[in-house]
Amino acid sequence: MKHLLNLLAAVALLVWGTHLVRTGVLRVFGANLRRVLVHSMRNRFTAALSGIGVTALVQSSTATSLMTSSFVGQGLVTLPAALAVMRGADVGTALMSVLFSTDLSWLSPLFIFVGVVLFITRSSTAAGRVGRVLIGLGLMLLALQLVVEATGPLFSSPAMRAVLASISSDVLLEITIGAGLAILAYSSLAVVLLVAAMASSNVVPLDVALGLVLGANLGSGLLAVLTTAKSAVSVRQVTVGNLLFKLLGVAIAAPFVGLYLRTARPYVTDATQLVVLYHLAFNVIVSIGFIGLTSRVAKIVSQLLPVPPEPTATRRPQHLDPSALSTPSLAISNAAREALHQADVVETMLIGVLNVIRHNDVRLAAELRKLDDTVDELYSAIKYYMTKISREALGEEESRRWTDIISFTINMEQIGDIIERVIIDIEDKKIRPQRNFSEAGMNEIVELHQRLVANLRLSMSVFLNGNVRDAQKLLEEKARFRDLERAYANTHLGRLSDRTASSMATSSLHIDLISDLKRINSHICSIAYPILESAGALAPTRMRESRLSTLE
Repeated sequence: MKHLLNLLAAVALLVWGTHLVRTGVLRVFGANLRRVLVHSMRNRFTAALSGIGVTALVQSSTATSLMTSSFVGQGLVTLPAALAVMRGADVGTALMSVLFSTDLSWLSPLFIFVGVVLFITRSSTAAGRVGRVLIGLGLMLLALQLVVEATGPLFSSPAMRAVLASISSDVLLEITIGAGLAILAYSSLAVVLLVAAMASSNVVPLDVALGLVLGANLGSGLLAVLTTAKSAVSVRQVTVGNLLFKLLGVAIAAPFVGLYLRTARPYVTDATQLVVLYHLAFNVIVSIGFIGLTSRVAKIVSQLLPVPPEPTATRRPQHLDPSALSTPSLAISNAAREALHQADVVETMLIGVLNVIRHNDVRLAAELRKLDDTVDELYSAIKYYMTKISREALGEEESRRWTDIISFTINMEQIGDIIERVIIDIEDKKIRPQRNFSEAGMNEIVELHQRLVANLRLSMSVFLNGNVRDAQKLLEEKARFRDLERAYANTHLGRLSDRTASSMATSSLHIDLISDLKRINSHICSIAYPILESAGALAPTRMRESRLSTLE
């Protein structure tokens, strides 16, 4: 029992080390990896090379698959180019397995020591995030040593050898077990390294080990399909196409396992090297042999999974892609784009309010109130999506962006609620009683409304670009709007003193309306505070003008 627990702990440590490397690299290079993938897809060969490089960094072809799928879902790349990236991603994983199979045990304590020092002393900096990657690499190397030490006593028992002997002649069972292990471990790389370590300890025969390796390759494709099962069809097309390539490759390679052993054994005596070189040879041959089929497979996948046409009236970008959650920097960008869509809906509501006031349009009022339900749904969807983003994989700047997005969506949701209440008041106090504002009062409302729409658009620019000057302008507009609201409230009281009939009939609505517009403006302008605070341009009670003058 003790030996089994030692093996399970070593496997868990291997998987955890792989996770630390993947999340650490994404935290350091996430946005850059995105750009590399997008810009390298001019042709299938450069796309495959980028897949090799990115996968070698993140230690996971599954992570690369999810990243690439997201780009297809957003319309940034074509399906054939994405499938070409995946051909390179599999080679990248195989190259890393060859590297880790060499005797790098002396690097394990060095990586862990240096990594821990960097992570503890500079956790919020780039050096600290590099330290996290080094810790993961050190743990992976340490885990491989522990696997070798634990497998010897465990698998020397007669019972375990009998179990292993039962699968030694069944290639399909070996492939199935290997695929299951890859799915459970969430990493084909970890499974290949584990199988190589077991083969070196004579725990499993070499032919069984190679069958498990084929299964691990198939399992990585299945894992990506399962991960994107609830994503849009365009996203799932990438993972299904990649799985088709893997199925075809495994089907072709399985009968030739014995031929590989007979050919390679005279030249490679080490069992570990035989396993990882087989993994590399399989992926290189499959990638080179199938890269010319990417367009054809893309057509087959498009026929198997056709993208359903959307009605023109409801067509809009869907940015909250679940498959992007494994790449936090990409998920943050998706959430920001969806937050801007939420702001677009709020802008539509805000612009429509003036038409309702001017023309007593009951039908438009009902449509605008329904839009508030859309705003609320978007807020809930964005909030839920953001809670699923791994905060530990976010850098300092991305963590601030995470907070900014949440704050922005909350403000938009509250603005939508205020607009809905304003519309209800207009229906109850103006449209049904058939009352009208005085000419002067209507001009005041139009002036405030125009400023409000302009401020909303400026706030969207501040949220998108984080420009400090624009944020300063937004706060200055807050002060101007407040002064204007006070002045218009006083002029309205003056009209009441003059006994203006229309002003007296709509007095309650007029005062409430300009007060609600001021509240909307406050929510809009609050978007500037995080930008100014992060720039160090906001004092406890006022903006530091001297500081702002030095910022661009």
